[in-house]
Amino acid sequence: MTHHDEAAAVRPLTLAWVSRHLEPGERIVATAALHGGSTAEMRRLTIGTRDGGTRDLVLRTVTDLEHAEDRLHREAVALTLLTGTGVPAPGLVAVDPTAAHGEYPSLLMTHLTGRTVLDDEGLEARVPALARQLVAIHARRPAERPRAYAALTTAGTVVVPKGADAVAWAAAIDVIRGPAPPYEGRFLHRDFHPGNVLFDVPSPRATGARITGVVDWAAASWGPADLDVAHCSTNLALLHGPAWGLRFAEAYEEAGGVPAAAASERLYWRVRDALAFSEEVQWVAQPWREAGRTELTTRAVEERLDAYVTALMDTLG
Repeated sequence: MTHHDEAAAVRPLTLAWVSRHLEPGERIVATAALHGGSTAEMRRLTIGTRDGGTRDLVLRTVTDLEHAEDRLHREAVALTLLTGTGVPAPGLVAVDPTAAHGEYPSLLMTHLTGRTVLDDEGLEARVPALARQLVAIHARRPAERPRAYAALTTAGTVVVPKGADAVAWAAAIDVIRGPAPPYEGRFLHRDFHPGNVLFDVPSPRATGARITGVVDWAAASWGPADLDVAHCSTNLALLHGPAWGLRFAEAYEEAGGVPAAAASERLYWRVRDALAFSEEVQWVAQPWREAGRTELTTRAVEERLDAYVTALMDTLG
């Protein structure tokens, strides 16, 4: 078996566990590290089939044991619930959430074609595609509801960026001091953003925007559709500029999505998500730079976050 790099190597016990879930006569012939994951080690496993061909699987290994069992269980349940629904999620092959069979908790799933696209080029076509995909996710009515959403940011944990618009941020923080608005529950991805969506795009400048997959379902939840809309909006605002965060919310409605009726309720969810990013700007920006967006320094992302929070307060406040 060949390894594309040292990080791609699968540990012996986990390797044996994976092998037990292959078809008779199949074997792992190559492994390659997949980059972009922030909470787990991701590897593509090339499987040699009995007829001499190959197929690919993906192995998620979680080395942070504190939340591993919960996250892998959530993802396994979500992938099972999405089977046959038309949502392009990976198929579950096997899960070992407590590391009963390997060195670390792991999940084995099918491999989806396509790639993430974080460039500005072609964004006009990708944003409506993202919105349509999120509407399709929210339309799912699973027989088993996932766990209720969690939103941990509070008025006391917000970190106001240096040089930020103090008046706008004070008003935004006041918004989340109150209770969450009532909502009609929906099936949520809970981490829906461009980094978790795969596109069939031959080059960054191509205008096509066909989505081939939605990955990382480890935070799948039940809650307000506005929360997913808010999360993708904030990501787009930080990646491409505040106007794109506002544009995504519009695209979601154009695609048939139904956000909260009152502007004050929509503001609550969008501000809550944006303020949550204030606590982890450096952590958010790092994988984007590793993916080629080197201009997105921590300071640059902080400035975009400030501009986005200000825009939200001006538009909906």
